Amino acid sequence: MDALQQGANTLFILLGAVMVLAMHAGFAFLELGTVRRKNQVNALVKILADFSVSTVVYFAVGYSVAYGTHFFVGAEQLAAQNGYSLVKFFFLLTFAAAIPAIISGGIAERAKFWPQLIATAVLVGLIYPLFEGLAWNQRFGVQAWLLAHTGAEFHDFAGSVVVHALGGWVALGAVLLLGARSNRYRKDGAISAHPPSSIPFLALGAWVLTVGWFGFNVMSAQTLDKVSGLVAVNSLMAMVGGTLVALVMGKNDPGFVHNGPLAGLVAVCAGSDLMHPLGALAVGGVAGAIFVAMFTLTQNKWKIDDVLGVWPLHGLCGTWGGVAAGIFGLPVLGGLGGVSLGAQCAGTLMGVSWAFFSGLLVYGLLKMTVGLRMSQEQEFDGADLSIHKISATPEREANW
Repeated sequence: MDALQQGANTLFILLGAVMVLAMHAGFAFLELGTVRRKNQVNALVKILADFSVSTVVYFAVGYSVAYGTHFFVGAEQLAAQNGYSLVKFFFLLTFAAAIPAIISGGIAERAKFWPQLIATAVLVGLIYPLFEGLAWNQRFGVQAWLLAHTGAEFHDFAGSVVVHALGGWVALGAVLLLGARSNRYRKDGAISAHPPSSIPFLALGAWVLTVGWFGFNVMSAQTLDKVSGLVAVNSLMAMVGGTLVALVMGKNDPGFVHNGPLAGLVAVCAGSDLMHPLGALAVGGVAGAIFVAMFTLTQNKWKIDDVLGVWPLHGLCGTWGGVAAGIFGLPVLGGLGGVSLGAQCAGTLMGVSWAFFSGLLVYGLLKMTVGLRMSQEQEFDGADLSIHKISATPEREANW
């Protein structure tokens, strides 16, 4: 029975890893559909290349930084317990690789290709695992300190702060250092509209992300005996809450409608194992409102050219999710309890601060050394032709 249980656990977390791996296709198509046609190939290549670099770096360095273990032993030892430790690495890798995938959407259309891969290696190998270990593996004694002072540890079941807020706030630093796309904001105060190149591809990306998210959240239990239908239904309710609010506030705009479910899912990650479904619906609805309001504000008023709105979507909705777990997880609001609003605010603030200043440091050093931005001519031609030497849809076929 023990062998059967171990095999079931391995299969369970493997299915989660595959579902979250599929989410990276969602990231790719969400970006592809949002950017202009001349940058579609670049969106696809970036996500796959970033994931590949993330895998190597997280295997060699990042996982050890977070969890204090490594894989530089014989295959016989790695295969013990049906290879559960390896599959757990695979699952957590897909979370780590979401950091560069999130950032990719913010810096789209004008960032150099190779410097971003360098940033990916540093972020996934060091910056992300340090906070991951703090939140999920009791590193540095922070959780013990919070427990002693607030009565509860910082709770982030599936990564509202650890993954999404971290990625979104790092992306903000990168976007600020990179600057807006050429001619996006004109000297006379006018704003050049860059509408999505493909609403169908944008919608496809959003749907793939949404479906994969149930692996992201539910499989965060990591073993079959801890699986909870509450997590699944809370994820569902937050998804539809975000969608409906974005639908109304965004006035039927398909870009807002398809990012609404993602906003809700980002926010519910932290407390999805604690909240009542009605609480999750409210959390998702607030997240949908945050995304629509803040995306509009950053683009039109503050003139921060965050192409996919990854700071509002992941950074701010993830921040809200970390705090919301300390509100809607309380028994008085139908939650299971075991959380403290003070601990949630402290942990969220630590994650956000670490991410933003790390983003400024990593991308600031890259800007001073190898540069972050394509030349004006390359940007005008588009990343597809400038970097990859081919467009997504060639205007003519070769005739022989």
